[in-house]
Amino acid sequence: MPQIEPRTPRPILTGHVLAGLLAVMLLFAATVVRGQEIDGYLADVRAEYGLPALAAAVVQDGAIVAAAAVGTRILGGTQPVAITDRFHIGSNTKSMTATLAGMMVDEGKLRWDSTVGEVLGDDVPGMSASLAAASLEQLLSHSSGIPSDNEQILDLYFSADAFDYNLTDLRHRLLDQWKTTEIERPQGSPFQYSNLGYVIAGMMIQKVAGKPWEQLMHDRIFSPLDMQTAGLGPQATYGLIDAPVGHRIGPDGTVIPMLWGPAADMPQVIAPAGNAHMSILDYAKWAGWNAGKGTRGPALVTPQTLTHIQSVKVDTPVRKNPPPGTPGTGSYGLGWGIVTFDWADGPLLTHNGSNSMNLARIVVDPTLDLAIIVATNFPGAQANAATGSVLQHLYTVYSAK
Repeated sequence: MPQIEPRTPRPILTGHVLAGLLAVMLLFAATVVRGQEIDGYLADVRAEYGLPALAAAVVQDGAIVAAAAVGTRILGGTQPVAITDRFHIGSNTKSMTATLAGMMVDEGKLRWDSTVGEVLGDDVPGMSASLAAASLEQLLSHSSGIPSDNEQILDLYFSADAFDYNLTDLRHRLLDQWKTTEIERPQGSPFQYSNLGYVIAGMMIQKVAGKPWEQLMHDRIFSPLDMQTAGLGPQATYGLIDAPVGHRIGPDGTVIPMLWGPAADMPQVIAPAGNAHMSILDYAKWAGWNAGKGTRGPALVTPQTLTHIQSVKVDTPVRKNPPPGTPGTGSYGLGWGIVTFDWADGPLLTHNGSNSMNLARIVVDPTLDLAIIVATNFPGAQANAATGSVLQHLYTVYSAK
């Protein structure tokens, strides 16, 4: 099991810190009041689509102007969700992995055109020439030629030795088993939504940083943004129902709450592709930071690097009925889709995230400094339709203000 580091000691409360805490308390109070404007709306949507829990937040000009969480932690249960409850955000973690890569670029430890062979070749010798030539930017934009998850790749994720190694070593073993595969970029659009590509990008990041991806997420993303509820893996504490747990829908339609343990999330070896969880309020901090184009603190990456991350790198082919968590059309940057919706005036940064038990969605409009996030602890078409309706409604309302 990965070692859990102790929490950082609490700082002495200076006048500046006390002032900052007061500002946060006032902001949270305003959030709760403004949240009353949307909790009734969310409750109606949740009931219409039969979801256990539903949460959403609106961030405008760096401030959370509305937020609410409604429903129960288990479908049909009685324990209500709270605004501080953790929701799983799935593949929306990809933009965080891309930002970690941006930090390494800013620090001169990586380049966007750094290749897999250049960074990992000594650790994983014998790679195919095509895999070794794939660049960091191609991995993060799903345009390297590495395919979407197939049976061969899924077998690697669910390997029998998953409990015998630390995750850093397990990722090297995964890549070592796949390294001779020749990859090829498709004709037309090279886009292929690739979780494995993000695993390899995460390996490149942790190699040059000298720390596991998991530690980097806490040290370089969660802590600077004061995302105190943020973590990795299943959202409920082992043995407790202290978060809205994910649900799996069986082949016969049976709904099964997935409480804890390995079955409550995807295999942790592919965590850089999407296993973060956090409250809707903490996720709003991430959304608002991105909406502000990196001009508001903390300075995770330079504004120029964030612009690069959020800019189009590849057009995505149209997919009919794509699974939740994969873009259906538009373009893709690094961990962000760039999509024009019929209810918005221009393209928005967006992403869906699902581990097949939960669903989170986000839209960010940097031109308006506006972001909308929504999450539920339910998968599939119902969740996709409900969260899409919430995104459209809240964006339409708040973009007009």
